Amino acid sequence: MTSSNNYPKSFSHIGITVPNIKEAVKFYSEVMGWYIIMEPSTVKKEKETAIGQMCIDVFGDDWTTFEIAHLATSDGIGIELFSFPNGIKEAPEFNPFNTGLFHFCVQDPNIEELIDKILSYGGKQRMPIRSYYPNDKPFKMCYVEDPFGIVFEIYTHSYELTYSSGAYSK
Repeated sequence: MTSSNNYPKSFSHIGITVPNIKEAVKFYSEVMGWYIIMEPSTVKKEKETAIGQMCIDVFGDDWTTFEIAHLATSDGIGIELFSFPNGIKEAPEFNPFNTGLFHFCVQDPNIEELIDKILSYGGKQRMPIRSYYPNDKPFKMCYVEDPFGIVFEIYTHSYELTYSSGAYSK
């Protein structure tokens, strides 16, 4: 069914489960520069508050507590970090071929400096820095991992400029 009111929806936030909330807040605030909106706090399973009931709705009954923190990017996208005491603490298997979230992408014009900082905090560079259109545009990209094994991508330019024709002329 097509709607005449179809318009592009904006991106609000992404939730990431990490093994250690304090280490993740440190990495994402110090390396990525994301603003800490809410310091790490503990949520306990209870039905007396709206947030408690909502967490039961989302996570089911097989939990008692978790830690949460909220950060934000420079363009207002929320980063919601979760840490569950009984969750698997090892890095997830990287398998882009299976259905599910494959990666997220951040943008930084100084890709080399950001990668160096990621490495200095225990992250990994998964590939060499590559140019998308080496003969036409000076746009670069690279896949990396945070220290917890979560894969993400870095672009030097915006998504629209990277993929639109005529977005860059020499």
